Amino acid sequence: MNNWQSNFIQTNGIRLHYHRTGGDKPALVMLHGITDNGLCWTRVARALEDKYDCLLVDARGHGLSDKPENSYTAADYAADFAGLIEGLALGPALVIGHSLGAANAASLIANHPHLVRGAVLEDPPWRDENDPQKRMTPAQSAAWMDDWRASLIAKQQLSAAEIMAAGREQSPTWHADEFPSWAEAQLQVYPGVLGKSQFPAWTEVVPQLSCPALLVTGDSSRGAIVTQELAAKVCAANPTVSHVHIPNTGHSIRREGFDEYVAAVRAFLAALSQ
Repeated sequence: MNNWQSNFIQTNGIRLHYHRTGGDKPALVMLHGITDNGLCWTRVARALEDKYDCLLVDARGHGLSDKPENSYTAADYAADFAGLIEGLALGPALVIGHSLGAANAASLIANHPHLVRGAVLEDPPWRDENDPQKRMTPAQSAAWMDDWRASLIAKQQLSAAEIMAAGREQSPTWHADEFPSWAEAQLQVYPGVLGKSQFPAWTEVVPQLSCPALLVTGDSSRGAIVTQELAAKVCAANPTVSHVHIPNTGHSIRREGFDEYVAAVRAFLAALSQ
């Protein structure tokens, strides 16, 4: 990481921070999940920087990027990343996103299709109608989010070492290199993003995907959000979407099945260049 750039760009009325691996290679914009930061992509970027100029972006409210009190809609996030791609003359770029970052990647394609030529969507927060969380009342959903926010605020009173220790206990299958950036991200994130970040249902955004997209899923029994049944519905709704399932992984698929994940991503991205 010693030769990676660290920089800011003004976009959509805020200052967005990113790390960049560099080189005269196709641009790969990496969008993290909620409460993470750009450097949470470090292991994947190291594995792909031989072929791609990876941009590890801190989303608004996260990392070193600006943290406005409001404005965390899908359109806000999409406009941020569109401004980055246009401002750095990257487009049409490749995009990879996890969780909220995957939802944001989909919204970026839907709102700015000319800026993206292919995307990897790692377990976006897309739920089927029979998902228990979809059946929550508004009051139940708000209480659940309040508890999550309170837990994050309490975590931010700890040191990075204490957060890493808790993370290792909670996620023993993660590689040791994952924890420093993850712990730093927990300390940097604006707690208000929990409850304010909004994204459309998959039924709204999937039909608008106009470039090849790879949906990567894990096991719902381990905490993955997208079930295999829903993945089949997504692919049926739009033929530009393909699907790969990586077993024995949960929501953070790349952190739990790293080799299989990188192999699937490499194959998908390489096929786009053929």
